[in-house]
Amino acid sequence: MSGPRKEALLLLEDGSIFFGWGFGADADAIGEVVFNTGMVGYLESMTDPSYAGQILSFTYPLIGNYGVPPYSDRDEYGLPRFFESDSIKVKGVVVQESCATPSHWASKRTLAKWMESEGVPGIEGVDTRALVTKLREAGVMMGILANGREAKDRERLSELLARSGSYSSQNFVKGVSVSKPVVHGDSDKKIVLLDCGTKYGIVRNLLKRGFQVVRLPYDASYSSVMKYDPAGVVVCNGPGDPQMLEATARCVGSLVDSEVPVLGICLGEQVVGMSQGAKTFKLKYGHRGQNKPCLDLTTGRGYVTSQNHGYALEEKSLKGTELRKWFVNADDNTIEGVFHANKPCMAVQFHPEATPGPYDTLFVFDRFIEATRGVRLGGEEIRSVKA
Repeated sequence: MSGPRKEALLLLEDGSIFFGWGFGADADAIGEVVFNTGMVGYLESMTDPSYAGQILSFTYPLIGNYGVPPYSDRDEYGLPRFFESDSIKVKGVVVQESCATPSHWASKRTLAKWMESEGVPGIEGVDTRALVTKLREAGVMMGILANGREAKDRERLSELLARSGSYSSQNFVKGVSVSKPVVHGDSDKKIVLLDCGTKYGIVRNLLKRGFQVVRLPYDASYSSVMKYDPAGVVVCNGPGDPQMLEATARCVGSLVDSEVPVLGICLGEQVVGMSQGAKTFKLKYGHRGQNKPCLDLTTGRGYVTSQNHGYALEEKSLKGTELRKWFVNADDNTIEGVFHANKPCMAVQFHPEATPGPYDTLFVFDRFIEATRGVRLGGEEIRSVKA
């Protein structure tokens, strides 16, 4: 890096300290410290609203090597081509090395300059292997990242961290949802998207399938959804504890009862589950990366999926509901997808839109579109597959 190096540190709530060099903004940031195992996709990950309230550590040692393109580069739908929202959503970034000399035809600035322009601090020179080992053994925890002048007063940082609320106690969805309806496309066929912090990849996949997408606030009522006469409703990804979204779950429950086709994605799967009486729980360190294996119980096929979540549906709580397991995680057997036995309702915990990651499960959108035409997944028999 050019110029003098800035001291930086990451302090975890258990007292662990990781020293390094600062990049990005001279500031401090408090958030839940999590890790992502992807080798690429830092642009999409850092702008994914699901990371709101979190400090993101990348396990791949070199981040920023293909730089940062401009937000002004838009696709045919007017959406930023290389980003999943219009700004960085992570609170801070932890890397082993931040590349200062990127090489890519679309690059206009470095990772550090991008983060500096948006007030996001970063720390490099950290042994991210040791950090990930800590989080895997102890579980994700709150932390404070500080660089530059902010890293000097360790006592002040400790006090700030001690006074911060837990991740699960805060409603991060409210900060990343739209505040009023936002319309994409001009088709006569409408999909309402309950915006808990949607990725543009989800919007893009619905537009590609010939629908107009109406994004509504996460706490929209059943009546406000139905006034658009939607062909279906998507409950999208988002940050935080799903228990904060009781109003959203009530709305989804009414939609399912009235047989409006529903697709839940990531946080949306948890909301769908809650709407039918299922419960959620927090994973020890979550699933965040582009190489997470899932098994489709309706076919026995395995898929590599893109994931970013820290909560999941509790399997035993499905008993007594009409939800059936659709996908399970091949690593820990947690639920990765459900469908309703008698209603046009389905949900997946992974990200079928990818961005970043493999596009193996784009068919989930096609199944949802089939549901808007009266074809139901729930009529299929589940094979006896040992997961």
